[in-house]
Amino acid sequence: MSTRTGPQHYPGANRDHWYQDDFGGDRMEVNVVVLHTTEGRSLPDYQGGSAAPNLTAVPDFAARKLKWYQHFEIDVSSRALVNKRGGVETNTLNVCQAELVGTCDPDLHAKWKARDQAHVYWPKAPEWALRAVAEYLAWMHIHHHVPLRGPTLWPAYPKSAGNGGGQRMSGERWNAFKGVCGHMHVPENAHGDPGALDFEGLLGFAKAAVQD
Repeated sequence: MSTRTGPQHYPGANRDHWYQDDFGGDRMEVNVVVLHTTEGRSLPDYQGGSAAPNLTAVPDFAARKLKWYQHFEIDVSSRALVNKRGGVETNTLNVCQAELVGTCDPDLHAKWKARDQAHVYWPKAPEWALRAVAEYLAWMHIHHHVPLRGPTLWPAYPKSAGNGGGQRMSGERWNAFKGVCGHMHVPENAHGDPGALDFEGLLGFAKAAVQD
């Protein structure tokens, strides 16, 4: 689908790391948001943009907010998912992808915590961080009609890697899906992020933000 409706830039997002001019992308009408975690503490370079999502959210701990960077328009396919030949479409199947800087890995969280290195451990994210992601989801719902619903299974990493938690969608289910999911739910992919995100709480904040 090539029709694009709704605003293409998330309000306030920095576009200094813009990759669409270099990598193009398919035009589409988004009805899915896929959430990732970067497994790092700063804005990645995404291999020069060749593996970039549509947006990245970087924690600003002093201000207790997320700083958003946009790399592709909302209704243009980005590049953060594996898409195998001969199977279903992933990046190009009406998906807007958002990377959340931080980790879902308890071992990495423990290492950073021991070194007193500031980071968000997304399974135990502070409320301000969850609310900031929820505001983005609310905006996607209002302006791009992405349903505020998603899978019930959000297993913890590393169980979520591969399909260890039984959470990964079949190709048929993926093709029919509309809503919000994680990298760990997308077929043809093996990553386990964003792990045991408080998805129920996140959706609750998003639905409240829609009502504001």
